Amino acid sequence: MSIKIENLKKSYDQQTILNNLSLTIEEGSVFGLLGPNGAGKTTLVSILNFLIPKNSGQISVCGYDLDHHAKEIKQICSYVPQTYAFYPKLTTYENLEFFGALYGLKNQALKDKIDECIEATSLQNYVNKQAHTYSGGLKRRLNIAIGLLNDPKVLYLDEPTVGIDPQSRNYILNVIKNINKEKNTTIIYTSHYMEEVEFLCDDIAILDHGEIILHEKKEQLIQQSAQIHIELETGEKRSIETQNGFNALVDYCSELKLHNQNIKHIEFGHKNLEAMFLSLTKQDLRD
Repeated sequence: MSIKIENLKKSYDQQTILNNLSLTIEEGSVFGLLGPNGAGKTTLVSILNFLIPKNSGQISVCGYDLDHHAKEIKQICSYVPQTYAFYPKLTTYENLEFFGALYGLKNQALKDKIDECIEATSLQNYVNKQAHTYSGGLKRRLNIAIGLLNDPKVLYLDEPTVGIDPQSRNYILNVIKNINKEKNTTIIYTSHYMEEVEFLCDDIAILDHGEIILHEKKEQLIQQSAQIHIELETGEKRSIETQNGFNALVDYCSELKLHNQNIKHIEFGHKNLEAMFLSLTKQDLRD
C-alpha cells in the first residue's frame, strides 16, 4: 500500500473540511481524485504534502508515518501544483539545476538527473530558453520536469493540463502514463476533466463535503455504469441500466412483444464518468 489514511479530520473556524476521511491508494497506481469546488481535495493534498496540519487521524506514506517521518516522506514524494512553480527568468536548465540542488543533487548526479527529466518531458529544444517565453504547454511540462527531480515514489499532480491546447494536453497525459509505467510511480491526479481521469486512472475516488462518496477501480465503475441503448422502429429511444443484471431488458422486451413493437437497433455502451460524477454530487453550482 502506497498511502493509507484513517479517520482524517480537518476544520477551519468550526467548519469541517475533511470529515473522518479514510482512504487507501495502491502502490504503482494512477489514482484519480475528483470532487467539486470546496469538496476538500486541495486540503487533503495539502495535508499529505505538509503544507497545512491535520486536526486528527493517521496517515502513512510508503510505510512512513506522517507525524513522525516527515523528512523521509518529503524525500520520496513530489508535488506539482496547478500554479507555475519555477523562476520565469531562468532557463529550463537553470531551473532544474536550482531545484535539483535543493534536493541535494550535485556534480554528475545532478547533470544526469537533469538530462533524464528533460528527456522525459521532451524539453530538449528549450534547455537554454527563459521560461517566461514558453507557451502554456511548455510551462506545464517544465513544472512536471521539476517534480521528477527527486525520482519520487509518489507524485501529486494538481490539474496539470489547465489552460493548454489539446495537442499539449494529449502529450502531457502520455508523459504521465509513461512515468507511471516506466518508474512504477504512484500518481495522485486531481482534475476537473473527466475524460483525462478515464484515460489515465486505475482507481477513482470522488470527494464531496469532506467525505469519500465513491471509491472504485475504473473497470468496476465502467461495468456498473453499463447501459443498453435501444431504438424502436417507431423512432422511440430508450436506455436501460444493467448494473443490476439484465432483468430490466427482459422485462422491456416482454412489454414490446405485448404491444407488437419491434427493435430497430440495439447497442451496448456506457455512461461517461462525467454523468456519474454529476449524479453523485448533484448539479448545483459550487463556489
